[in-house]
Amino acid sequence: VAPSVRLSPATRSLFDEPLAIAVQGLGPRQPVTLRSSLQDETGELFQACARYQAGDDGELDLARCPALPGGSFSGLEPMGLLWALQPQKPFWYMVKKDVQRPFLLQLEVFDGHGEPPGQLLAQAQHERAFLRDGVRRVPVREGKIRATLFLPPGEDPLPGIIDIHGLRGGLFEHRASLLANHGFATLALAYYQYEDLPQQPTELHLEYFEEAVNYMLQHPQVKGPGVGLLGYSKGADLSLAMAAFLKNITAVASLNGPVAITSIPLCYKDKIIPALPVDEEKIKVIDSNILDCYDTLIDPFQAPGNQSLIPLEKAEAQLLFIAGQDDHVVKSDYYATEVCKRLQAQGKENFQILSYPGTGHCIDPPYFPLYPIGHHPLFHKRAVLGGELGPYSKAQVHAWPQIQAFFNKYL
Repeated sequence: VAPSVRLSPATRSLFDEPLAIAVQGLGPRQPVTLRSSLQDETGELFQACARYQAGDDGELDLARCPALPGGSFSGLEPMGLLWALQPQKPFWYMVKKDVQRPFLLQLEVFDGHGEPPGQLLAQAQHERAFLRDGVRRVPVREGKIRATLFLPPGEDPLPGIIDIHGLRGGLFEHRASLLANHGFATLALAYYQYEDLPQQPTELHLEYFEEAVNYMLQHPQVKGPGVGLLGYSKGADLSLAMAAFLKNITAVASLNGPVAITSIPLCYKDKIIPALPVDEEKIKVIDSNILDCYDTLIDPFQAPGNQSLIPLEKAEAQLLFIAGQDDHVVKSDYYATEVCKRLQAQGKENFQILSYPGTGHCIDPPYFPLYPIGHHPLFHKRAVLGGELGPYSKAQVHAWPQIQAFFNKYL
């Protein structure tokens, strides 16, 4: 029998779902190297490889067989060939602009553990999709709002979530589309550098985000009385500000978010919240012009009368803080701990923290590649974002269902 790759599901799965990988038809205890490859939409290649030894029966099941040292990972890691994918171009972030088209994953089996790999024994292709059958993608151009709404199949009202991204600008749909597969009506909201929105805003207006909340609440497929917010980085400080100042925010999940307004001042009615000051003298330069900005944001809890701190004691929403302990952009673990201490001192119990070791600033849904060094949104240079491959992949897989459970519980 010629060797062959057996996948389950066979031809297509959702990007955030596990994929069972096995190889059959090998020789007893045959050493082989497995390689996974995926090209993103810009044509950049991501790859991972692992060394294995088949069983006595010539079968190799990644759920039961540990990877041997010498590849991208070792040990029993059934999904290692997915979470360990790394860009062949240094510092590259995996881009997913068109969520209607799946990524194509290639799996190859080579004989032996050599470098370069030995003879190609078997290969398979598999689609990693972002939309389940029947989930609708609806571009939204209502009033000032520029967004995309994802609606699960059927007509029944569902919990509504607004997904707000960080300081990269533009419109990111990968997280919102994946959330919609799990039964949420999800709005991916752009707020600058997209279509006719401001390119380089000197201030942001909370009224814009309020309009998005009202849009969701009047939608026949969104179950009120409130909505959930999922904010990442700058999007998290915006989400927390929405919870403090706006009505009808029921639950907020903050992914590595500051608890003060950062980078761009925020206006609401006649109030202006200034951006947290930055101490540029604390920037460290590490090898070949990569910055480490770990200490650059002024501590909002130490500065007396700090105007940038979000008055979270006013928020009636449930708050979930998800923090990477190795976040080099925002001290998210420290911020979450400090702000929850303050809430507790005021008799509040509407918060919880999930804190992950070895996890940097980027926390994407499961199986997105680690992005430990990337573009710093404020200083426009390469900077340390933080994170280590193994712990980060475990954090993604753990946090994602926790986020869904949180929104299911409170929405």
